[in-house]
Amino acid sequence: MLEVRRSWAYTRWFGWYSRRQFRRHFHSLRVHMPPELPAMETSIPVIFYGNHAYWWDGFWSQICTELWFRQNLFIIIEQPQLEKHRFFTRLGAFSIDRSNARSAIRTLDYAASCLLAPSERQNALWIFPQGLIEHVDKRPLLFFRGTAGIADRVLKKEGKLYLVSVVSRIEYLEDQKPELFLSFRPAELMTLSSWQGMDALTASMQTRTEEHLDEVKRQVTDRQLSGFDEVLRGAESINRRVERLRSLLRPGKG
Repeated sequence: MLEVRRSWAYTRWFGWYSRRQFRRHFHSLRVHMPPELPAMETSIPVIFYGNHAYWWDGFWSQICTELWFRQNLFIIIEQPQLEKHRFFTRLGAFSIDRSNARSAIRTLDYAASCLLAPSERQNALWIFPQGLIEHVDKRPLLFFRGTAGIADRVLKKEGKLYLVSVVSRIEYLEDQKPELFLSFRPAELMTLSSWQGMDALTASMQTRTEEHLDEVKRQVTDRQLSGFDEVLRGAESINRRVERLRSLLRPGKG
């Protein structure tokens, strides 16, 4: 198992690098953020869970953490991927090997210990329970039980835990480059007294994520985007440059 080797200097550099990459590859990054979400009680750990449809997921989690939250970001990445990109351990990533049951259990224990570690910042785990990249519209979603296993461990020791649904969707709208839409839902406070077991939580997260994804798809399809704030705008694409040049050369201009 690969553990976290956090470097705040590297984290700041990666924040700059992530923005640079988004501006290069996307027309815009639009986010729906409930105003009460950044006001979570920082003494209570939080798990952000969502769909895993894109290679970019690790990048935007870093950007959102910088923009809205004062948190220690942790993220679980599959062992083969993290072995190829070990620099992510500097940002809060650690690995899981689902082919090895003993190693997987160790990862769940480690994840819980990260969330329970004393800190002035809120401890936050970002996790994609599908375990692998799948098409954004694939249904039904199938989640591994690991997220519920982590929640079980945290609740038994801490007694409280936030769960937050966050989903992503990439679409081409009116530009040569795609747009990335992120949608957060308000935090759900779980307590030990409300705990109904790992299977129940896993099923609940699957259903909520499907509903959340379908909602965002409808909003994008119907162009009902007033609830999304543009937090990053990409570099001007070729088609926009051509349109601007044509407008300058149009008779009667200048």
